Amino acid sequence: MEVYTDMEGNNLVFGLVGELDEHSAASVRKKMDERIAEEDFANVILDLSRMSFMDSTGIGVVIGRYKSVRRQNKRLYVRDPSPTVDKIFRMSGLYEIIARV
Repeated sequence: MEVYTDMEGNNLVFGLVGELDEHSAASVRKKMDERIAEEDFANVILDLSRMSFMDSTGIGVVIGRYKSVRRQNKRLYVRDPSPTVDKIFRMSGLYEIIARV
């Protein structure tokens, strides 16, 4: 899994490319946590347009980053989830806590 970061205005954007599963979760979690700790940002946006799959471990990574960002009184959003990832978000109820932009 590839993780890229960018700043768009005041927003910290993470682009996730590939599969977020038990094999990539620890690395993704570490990269995201380090960048969240380093940057001054208003919100976090997860660009999921190039993420092809996410299992329950990946859902845990997303929920963990959501909680981390919320503790800072900021928001986490999802942008352009691929059809497969969109289905996983809908089935798991993630859209109930994480809005799309």
